[in-house]
Amino acid sequence: MKQTLLGALGIALFLALWEVVGRTQILGISWPPLSDVLAELTDERRRPLFLRALGATLESTALGYLWGTGAGLILATVAHLLPALRRGSDRLAAVLNSVPSIALGPIFLVLLTRESTPAAVSSIHVFFIVFVSVSSGLQRATPAHRDLFAVLGADRIKRFGRLELPAALPSLVSGLRLAWPAALIGAIIGEWFGAPRGIGILIINAMQNFQIVLLWCAVLLAVGASLFFYGLLTLLERAAYARFG
Repeated sequence: MKQTLLGALGIALFLALWEVVGRTQILGISWPPLSDVLAELTDERRRPLFLRALGATLESTALGYLWGTGAGLILATVAHLLPALRRGSDRLAAVLNSVPSIALGPIFLVLLTRESTPAAVSSIHVFFIVFVSVSSGLQRATPAHRDLFAVLGADRIKRFGRLELPAALPSLVSGLRLAWPAALIGAIIGEWFGAPRGIGILIINAMQNFQIVLLWCAVLLAVGASLFFYGLLTLLERAAYARFG
């Protein structure tokens, strides 16, 4: 309870400081008052624009999240079941993660459609996080448990499905929680390469037209969406650790 109150107090102080800095223009006109941003964000005339942008970005984020999760889970599983592929899988994941998103965008734009590019960039961000979390989680089963399954005659597949995979679920859910903000960032960056709509397009247009308040509205939309789904996944993580931790 005390931590919650302190967290709420910290947020309130930050928002109050934002308003003061904006009103006094200590940082110039590029930092508008929070009240002006909220007024623009709640303007009914702007609502269709914000809803379209947010919906498009969340759709790309969800697709990239699913693609990246699937790819990371499959590669981690294959590397675990086939130890000879483990080192190569680790290197592949590390290489893909080291390539900047800004460099992947044009490649995906050529290989895919401009509508699919944000989801593809987003999936790369998710892939590495899920791969690492699942790979580490599959090692959580103790040698004693593995020996017990071996004595009972369980083969590698049965041991994986009944012991190692359940033991990896908490790590997987933790990875999924951390992957969501990365997926959202990837989708927004991917939208800069010609997507028809989205928060990334809203940010670019606001910057080009020097609409500072609109720019901050787009930033708040992205932050709000990220925090909302991050909170939901945090609850899922706690449930997974309570059941399998």
